[in-house]
Amino acid sequence: MTLIDNLRHTTERHPAAVAVRMDDTEITYAEIKSLAARTARWLRDLGVAPGDRVAVSMPNLLHMPVIYYGILWAGGVVVPMNPLYKAREFAHVLADSGATAFFAWNGVAEQAAKGAADAGVTFVEVDPSNFLYEVLSHAATRATPRADDDTAVILYTSGTTGAPKGAELTHSNMTKNAETCAAETLLGLAAGDVVFGGLPLFHVFGQTVMMNTAFLTGATLTLLPRFEPRRALEIIERDKVTHMGGVPTMYVALAQFPDHAQFNTSSLTRCVSGGAALPVEVLSAFDETYGASILEGYGLSETSAAATFNHAGRVRKPGSVGQPIEGVELKLVDPDWNEVPEGSDGEIVIKGHNVMKGYFNNPNATDSVMHNGWFRTGDIGRRDEDGYYYIVDRAKDMIIRGGYNVYPREIEEVLYTHPAVGSAAVVGIPSQMHGEEIAAVITLKPGMSVTEDEISEFAKERVAAYKYPRVVRIVDALPLGPTGKILKREITVG
Repeated sequence: MTLIDNLRHTTERHPAAVAVRMDDTEITYAEIKSLAARTARWLRDLGVAPGDRVAVSMPNLLHMPVIYYGILWAGGVVVPMNPLYKAREFAHVLADSGATAFFAWNGVAEQAAKGAADAGVTFVEVDPSNFLYEVLSHAATRATPRADDDTAVILYTSGTTGAPKGAELTHSNMTKNAETCAAETLLGLAAGDVVFGGLPLFHVFGQTVMMNTAFLTGATLTLLPRFEPRRALEIIERDKVTHMGGVPTMYVALAQFPDHAQFNTSSLTRCVSGGAALPVEVLSAFDETYGASILEGYGLSETSAAATFNHAGRVRKPGSVGQPIEGVELKLVDPDWNEVPEGSDGEIVIKGHNVMKGYFNNPNATDSVMHNGWFRTGDIGRRDEDGYYYIVDRAKDMIIRGGYNVYPREIEEVLYTHPAVGSAAVVGIPSQMHGEEIAAVITLKPGMSVTEDEISEFAKERVAAYKYPRVVRIVDALPLGPTGKILKREITVG
């Protein structure tokens, strides 16, 4: 089964059901199938061939699933990108993926077009006011057959080197993960249910657990381009949302929203959380306020999203990311891939239908994390006597801000391009709203001067908005080890 097979089968069963909604505009399954087939014709006219990569960058607009499934209908590979990217970030992903074309929302057209020009990629600006009419001007075409193990999506995720790598997810990875999420995580999601689409669809969590799972079952995905608690509650009440996926910052905002009693949220029955650790007090406060339990899970871009969950119908253990989903195995290992003794902490490794094919055109990076089908996550965990997993630390030098992974090395490399910066270290500091906030501690070159705000603005202009350091500290010296390596564990940010 491929993602296109899923869409076709759902359309056969529920052609008139609403597939996706935003505000007062609705698209049925029959319509989205037609739009995907017409988008595929457009792509072929642009020179896109089966197996070609096509990039797309936009917030949660109706056009995102149309383009996403249009690329797949043409036999292409979707390369989603965060619309918060700057030109240099767009250019890297476009060049690394070898994209043939790039569709980007007009709200980010300036940066996106520059990135496309730098990478030499055909650029298509998506104007929401007329884009669907443009699609309809093309004739429908038949779907290009693809195999289960063909790549469907390439998701770019950074690493300790600072250079984002493209995780290749196959049609089988994505469809099986969606099937499992529908059955286990979302407790039998089905036609007639309504899924809250506040998670970004360019992210694997939003794609698999929300969009692809909804399209597999015939449920309705109701979109919110930018999360805001009042607007989210309005949508939950208006559309009678039954299922919600979110990152902890969303649940924090909803749990603390003072006017929640004004909204009827009684339709909400199931919520899932991922992307970062969910504080136990937030889980309890949300349960009490909305009467809908949150099930916490764990996964990565490289695992098609879901790897574990506190399953519906089983004991929910606050603070735990739950047990492996069906068809997926986890174990804890030491640096040499030896399984650690029971009761000991170890690095989480994952094996199953959800694990990526590898990093696109990067065999060395693939070999560094794969061993006999097992994927090394970089996260340190422990397992209790009931088989529930807990995340206790991260082996990777990574910060999670509001559910987004931020790799300090990438930000440090940008800071080092500033003429005044002598040395730099980027670390995460606690944040009540975002879980962690980005902080940069720097020293200056002799005779140079710059303000902390200027450094923050310098980074802001060069990296996505969720990555730049909100906190900057200029110090006389950074703590160094005997080899001259910066000791981040000894850095304190006052």
